[in-house]
Amino acid sequence: MKRRKKTILVLYSVLLAAFSVYFLLDTFVIERVYSAEAPAAVSQSAAEESQASGQSGAEESAANTLSSVGTSGKDAANTANDDLSSGVQSEETAGYLKAVQAQTGPSEPVITENSYNDGNISITITEYRQHDTTIYAADIQLSSADCLKTALAKGAYGRNVTAKTSATAAANEAILAVNGDYYGSQERGYVIRGGVIYRSTAASGRQDLVIYQDGSMEVILESDISAEELLAKGARDVLSFGPELLKDGEIAVNSSYEVAKATNSNPRTAIGMIDELHYIFVVSDGRTSESAGLSVYELAEFMKSLGAKTAYNLDGGGSSTMYFNGEVINDPVGGGRGQSERSVSDIVYIGY
Repeated sequence: MKRRKKTILVLYSVLLAAFSVYFLLDTFVIERVYSAEAPAAVSQSAAEESQASGQSGAEESAANTLSSVGTSGKDAANTANDDLSSGVQSEETAGYLKAVQAQTGPSEPVITENSYNDGNISITITEYRQHDTTIYAADIQLSSADCLKTALAKGAYGRNVTAKTSATAAANEAILAVNGDYYGSQERGYVIRGGVIYRSTAASGRQDLVIYQDGSMEVILESDISAEELLAKGARDVLSFGPELLKDGEIAVNSSYEVAKATNSNPRTAIGMIDELHYIFVVSDGRTSESAGLSVYELAEFMKSLGAKTAYNLDGGGSSTMYFNGEVINDPVGGGRGQSERSVSDIVYIGY
């Protein structure tokens, strides 16, 4: 009888241990893909599709003109030249220039160690030294909001689906990339990418950065608006981490935030908007003898000094990574450039 009880006890212990191991693996290791990332062309919002179908007569006319060799093509070009030399851009000229850009595409890029320019995308990266910390800031100017993008690791949404920022960036032919909000480390919080809702469960008190189809940015509270309402307003991407760093050019956090949320200086990642189609990506190193790291308030101060009007804190610590022209340019947690990258769920990037 005693032997039987002992056997049952051992069997129970083995089963309990096996279940515990499986639970931990399922929670933290085993990949579960819930949805493949939708191609950009398929994931347009209804508002964007409506806008595309109702394309202005001026742009259609210009596009048609470019495909012909008649006098109308010369007239359109002459009108554009006259407008540009007078400093006034008419509706017809705007349509003509868009059509030219659509047909010719970007010019041959001029690339240096810290810059990229192809006529549509201009990026300049500057290295700063503040608060005993190395900070990398990428100043970005675009001709189209379509060049500001997000991507999911391995092109899929799911549990434990992760990859290094550099790997996801390379897979999407990114020119510049930083880590995103690491949605996979949280069970709640909106996940909208490319106009597709992947998770609509709100997190109490969570501030999200909304990137709209026109490239504008806004920070919202999830408790104030649903994911479906954001999509209807034209949201293309929603990043759920926070906090908001700058609102209308003013610092939106204070030093007391650090007490509750981040008592130590850390590696940080932030994204901000200076003006229309003019953005800033920032990554700071930290937690090493060479680079202490920034507090959230110091990060907000830095973003303000760069002229950002809207700024938002993304996932930091071991996730903080900046990738440019095929390589990691910062030093993730002291492991050497690219040597200690944390695998994350998603990235924000610049590319085509």
